[in-house]
Amino acid sequence: MFKKIKIKKSAIMVFCSLLFVLCFFVLWETYVPAKPGSRDIIKYIAESGKGDEDIAWDLEKIGIIKNRYFFEAYVVLSFQHSKLQAGKYAFSPGMSVHEIVKKFVKGDIIKAKITIIEGWDVNDIAKYFEEKEICSKDDFINSIYQNYRDEFNFLSELPGSVSLEGYLFPDTYEISEGELPNNILRNILANFEKKITPELKEEILSQKKSVFEIITMASIIEKEVRKMEDKKIVSGLLWKRLETGMPLQVDATVNYITGKNHRSALIADTRIDSPYNTYKYKGLPLGPISNPGMDSILAAIYPTESKYWYYLSAVNGKTIFSETLQKHNIARIKYLR
Repeated sequence: MFKKIKIKKSAIMVFCSLLFVLCFFVLWETYVPAKPGSRDIIKYIAESGKGDEDIAWDLEKIGIIKNRYFFEAYVVLSFQHSKLQAGKYAFSPGMSVHEIVKKFVKGDIIKAKITIIEGWDVNDIAKYFEEKEICSKDDFINSIYQNYRDEFNFLSELPGSVSLEGYLFPDTYEISEGELPNNILRNILANFEKKITPELKEEILSQKKSVFEIITMASIIEKEVRKMEDKKIVSGLLWKRLETGMPLQVDATVNYITGKNHRSALIADTRIDSPYNTYKYKGLPLGPISNPGMDSILAAIYPTESKYWYYLSAVNGKTIFSETLQKHNIARIKYLR
């Protein structure tokens, strides 16, 4: 009898010891890093379609985890099996398996910030993206001519031959390292959609204008004038020219064709045959000539009525308004020479 009790107690002790060892092993593998205290950063790309077995093998191979088999078991037993997200990550051997898996599940990938400046055109942005090693100029230019109309209703007004010029809202964006330009553009367009609120769309519609026309006008204003008050006066002036059938005659539209950055367009350039040449053709240009900020968009929607028909930007940046062509020519001599 006593012998049986003794054997039973021994069995329980063995079982408890084994359980203790197992628990210790699980806790050790889960919460103790491969290299405790390490501050080394190792970048790892979890490609789309890779399973936990492949990821575990990679992580063990590059020294981020101690044991690939435990990593796989932990992922399955913690019900994270289908939640590991693809992307480029920054890991350290000083991170535990628990921390690593948590990062995978959150999709806490490496991100960078990019800033699109008000008034930049697509070529400026393409150059910037190439300098930032996001993508090549050609890849970016190709992506802005792709069709996103099914995803964003406001693009339905966009002529088929026109790019996304004007709709790349100037702002600071967070992007994933290695993200494709198409996905970056979708984020930028989604931001544009938020900025053009239902109230603004309703106001545009009440004026019997389209978002495309407003953005095209705003893109001109952005390149021509600096101050909000002046932007609104120029907006009123240009809309007035359109209503009366007068050519816009905006230098910035000509410079958009030539790629030049002169204060005023050269006379020879104003004769270029292009749908963007507002000296040669009446009405708005074929499409936007830059990516305008919110001030220019609001100025295009809410213009200020005035007695002026002409304006110019002086060397010091001040906008000079004139009521007549004669006064405008005098102002040109006074402020531009």
